[in-house]
Amino acid sequence: MPEERRLEEEFISQEAERRLSNQLDEAEQINVDVQTDLFKIVQGQADGVSLSGQGLVIKENIRVQEIKLQTDSIAVNPFSAIFGQIELNAPVTAIARIVMTESDINQALNSDFVQNYAKNYALNVEGEIISFELENMQLSLPGNNKIEFQGLIQIKEKANNHQLGFTARFKPRTYANPIILESFNCHQGEGVRLEIVLALMQKVKELVNLTYLTWEETKFKIIDMEIKQHNLIVLIETQMQQIPSSLSEITN
Repeated sequence: MPEERRLEEEFISQEAERRLSNQLDEAEQINVDVQTDLFKIVQGQADGVSLSGQGLVIKENIRVQEIKLQTDSIAVNPFSAIFGQIELNAPVTAIARIVMTESDINQALNSDFVQNYAKNYALNVEGEIISFELENMQLSLPGNNKIEFQGLIQIKEKANNHQLGFTARFKPRTYANPIILESFNCHQGEGVRLEIVLALMQKVKELVNLTYLTWEETKFKIIDMEIKQHNLIVLIETQMQQIPSSLSEITN
């Protein structure tokens, strides 16, 4: 029986792997393991799904050097799962370890996909609502477990528009410590009111201290970050209500 069950796992896993590989722009290596058996699948259950890959290029030319992901037990659509297509029937929690190079990160930061999420933030400055968006973002890993982030903030007031260039250096989040901002320097921004700068800093503080960030139907939080040889290693916990529609091109 164990051998027969493993054959069933291999069939479903290989079909899921084939579907994923066909939709990725590029993949140096990818492995999918659906942990289940036929009896559980027909009941819409699986013990979990693990995914590992190297050199994956997904939508909008975003590259991941390495990823390892493991879900807990999941409830799935049994008919689609038999053919390697995972459709969730209940929320699922997963832990992912993602490695990205400095070059990968900067390419992603300036992609259209990420830029769409960097627009139309709002600030309340003494009762006035001011919008801003991030441009020309660049990240570097100078060593000593520190991250340096540069960017340009477009600030839009009722009467005036401003640009604020900045460089921020911080220590990444770890199991024991939150993100620690070591320095924040403005190198472009004449005419920007101090109240706006203070409101921006408060907004950044709110964002980095959120328990979870939400992307479509997926909540995620960064558990740990580590820097090794110009690579950023991020450990993330996710709570998925359903496969995000933005990823449906990859999984369907």
